[in-house]
Amino acid sequence: MALKKILIVDDEKMMLKMATRILAKNYKIVGASSGAEAIEVFKAERPDMVLSDLLMPEMDGYTLHRKLQELTDEPVPIMFMTADESDEAESRGFEIGAADYIRKPLKPDVLLRRVGNIIDNLDKILGLKQAADIDTMTGLLNKAASQREIAKLCSSATGVLMMIDLDSFKLVNDLYGHNMGDQILIRFSELLKNVIRSSDTAGRIGGDEFIAFCQNVRDENAIKEKTTHLNDELLSTAKNLMGADMNISLGVSIGAVFVPDGGTDFEELCRKADKALYTVKQNGKHGCAFYHDDHHVEKNSARSLSGMQMILGERNKAAGACVVEFEQFKVMYRWAARLVDNYQKDIQFMQLTLSDEAAAEEFLEALTHTLRRSDCITQHGGNQFFVLLPETTAADAERVRARITERWGSKCALEIDSSALT
Repeated sequence: MALKKILIVDDEKMMLKMATRILAKNYKIVGASSGAEAIEVFKAERPDMVLSDLLMPEMDGYTLHRKLQELTDEPVPIMFMTADESDEAESRGFEIGAADYIRKPLKPDVLLRRVGNIIDNLDKILGLKQAADIDTMTGLLNKAASQREIAKLCSSATGVLMMIDLDSFKLVNDLYGHNMGDQILIRFSELLKNVIRSSDTAGRIGGDEFIAFCQNVRDENAIKEKTTHLNDELLSTAKNLMGADMNISLGVSIGAVFVPDGGTDFEELCRKADKALYTVKQNGKHGCAFYHDDHHVEKNSARSLSGMQMILGERNKAAGACVVEFEQFKVMYRWAARLVDNYQKDIQFMQLTLSDEAAAEEFLEALTHTLRRSDCITQHGGNQFFVLLPETTAADAERVRARITERWGSKCALEIDSSALT
């Protein structure tokens, strides 16, 4: 564990050396002989606490504490040293937020014990703060902490803000259970940590939504490479966990905006990154897009051929025929007609009409499980259904008609017509 760093400030060189000698075995010490010098050392070294003489020329300890506190949003732990015996000086020190107060001449055991108490308390406070900032499942910053930290970076740093979303994650929970979903989230968080540097910041802001800020990154290709790597590794992880036949189109989509090109306001930058993310979602997912001030969103596909097949393919190969909306069926009908025209394929077109519209839902269920997986069904209106039967002759169609009639029985009248697709 790294030694805690203490800044000792005293205009008397002998006292500065004495305090340094007492504390140097247990802590890393940096020194300053005036308030002005202490401010510069504080900026450069960012010590864990300050041990300062109270009465110094030009700038006393009270003023130094106030000026140091102006340099950071976090409380600056400071302990004052003084030869002043008055209770008034001690009271004033505590009133302005001093962590402790010790009188000169310094007693080594007393100084060590009091500094140790302050450092121990800092560790406890830091531990509680870190626990409050961390998402317990993934180990990333939680929503509040990531938004707070990245907002600071957006206002002062150069880099890229990324909104990150897992594609089709809900299907993992639905088909494999929430325990599997948790494993995917944990593994993805590890992957995300691996593709960013320790100086970068990442957090989980929703169930399957993440945010990251990479400092001093100006190259779009670097983000594209990270996106490709995340998609490849996440797919590999999913297949290892759920089996090689896993056919959920799980992947990663990223919307990005460069800072300060896109601005410095965190909320506005998030809206721009979200707009870029939406573009990815509308263009096949599993990729990244960049927002630019001219409102043009540049897209990048991070998909391999196998990845694209997974996106386009059927996610859950259930038994029974394929049921589609009427508008989709029209497209499939026209495509099937082209197959017949060009390759003389045997495709039958069937129309089924129920006498009782109230039975339509039950009939659709029965029809779906009567036909093959390669057959296609659509419902048109309340009581009418159309079917495409590929690789089916007229004689085959008669057998299909008989099978449907037998399965449906006499629940209500059913009229069936069929003909070859031409």
